[in-house]
Amino acid sequence: MKIFSINDDNFQTNFDELLERGKMDMKNVSKIVDGIINDIKENGNSAIIESIKKFDNWHPKSDDDLTISQDDMKNAYDKLDDELKNALHLAYDRIKSFHEKQMPRSWFDYEDNGNILGQKATPVDCAGLYIPGGKAAYPSSLLMNAIPAIVAGVQEIVVCTPTPNNEINELLLAAMHICGIKQAFKVGGAGAIAALAYGTETIPKVDVITGPGNIFVATAKKMVYGEVNIDMIAGPSEIGIISDSSANAKYLAIDLLSQAEHDEMASSIMITTDKHLALQTKDHVYSFLKTLPREEIARKSIEKRGAIIIVNDLSEAVELMNKIAPEHLEIMTLKPFELLPSIKHAGAVFLGKNTPEPIGDYIAGPNHTLPTGGTAKFYSPLSVDNFIKKSSIISISDEGMKEIGEACALLAKTEGLTAHQKSVQIRLDSNQTV
Repeated sequence: MKIFSINDDNFQTNFDELLERGKMDMKNVSKIVDGIINDIKENGNSAIIESIKKFDNWHPKSDDDLTISQDDMKNAYDKLDDELKNALHLAYDRIKSFHEKQMPRSWFDYEDNGNILGQKATPVDCAGLYIPGGKAAYPSSLLMNAIPAIVAGVQEIVVCTPTPNNEINELLLAAMHICGIKQAFKVGGAGAIAALAYGTETIPKVDVITGPGNIFVATAKKMVYGEVNIDMIAGPSEIGIISDSSANAKYLAIDLLSQAEHDEMASSIMITTDKHLALQTKDHVYSFLKTLPREEIARKSIEKRGAIIIVNDLSEAVELMNKIAPEHLEIMTLKPFELLPSIKHAGAVFLGKNTPEPIGDYIAGPNHTLPTGGTAKFYSPLSVDNFIKKSSIISISDEGMKEIGEACALLAKTEGLTAHQKSVQIRLDSNQTV
């Protein structure tokens, strides 16, 4: 794990490497993904079945084999021990409560002249959720994607998840049952994104696709954007930590590893004012690594994409972290809330020693589907807003037309749009003759 200082001669070179962490070389996979998308657009389920045979190592015999039944979801839920059921329900309740506070409202503004202006918020008809599988299954991702759609009022929710060897994680099935999922399919990768975007014989076409995935999934989401809406183009997971001498080095080390164990491309970056703490933290990172079942993955991540930066003061730490714009940001300082006003770019901010990033992954309540690779500079976490669109409401009275119509007609005339001008003018003339 690299340690360097802001005062080093080669600091900018090292720091620029961190800023490039989120770059995904989509060129290498775009041709493959484009072929998958076009095949599924033209051939539907038959193309999906061929894709599953190729990538997931099993052969669906019919379209029905693609479907995950509600009975399987309920059976998986029934088999859970009470402690795990309670944990899932606690997570569900907290996530739902948080997202209910995000609900936009429809509103109307009644002007004195009788004009009515407003906004109407309406959920999309159908949402597609992509839940990763493969190296690990993520029931928490199902909760985080399904619950805001449920809160938004989406009537039709469709889940796609890969099932290598035709095996599906029982906890993921149980989470589907808790969320009341009625349509779920054993389809993963770029093929799932194409199926959701264009529809097949059994998989409905959706209005919006959310959920994380590998580079093939991310590339497919980028390609189908416009046919459907998407949440974001998410890359590998990452954590940033700002710490001072008050922080516990063991806490910092295991928190850095909490992202490194996701995959080899994950990034773990700490910025600290304390050189001794930096060295301690690095030592603990390597001690903890030996105890992790996913040591090989975490070690590659830490050694290739992990770093500790030593700065002169916390203002420098904040400045650098805003440039990094991390997916997750922990502030492990003596007075963390004092730094919060200066934090401009982060997917989620975790304040204080008892707020490790994993508490946000599972149970705190805010969404864990977050912008990565510096995109927190312009993207927000997944929310109810991703499943709702807004319509502007306009109603102009006779009096209102008299007040603003002439100006409107003049602007239309100035732009050379004669029909626009006359559309307003004819009403002005009619009102004058009444």
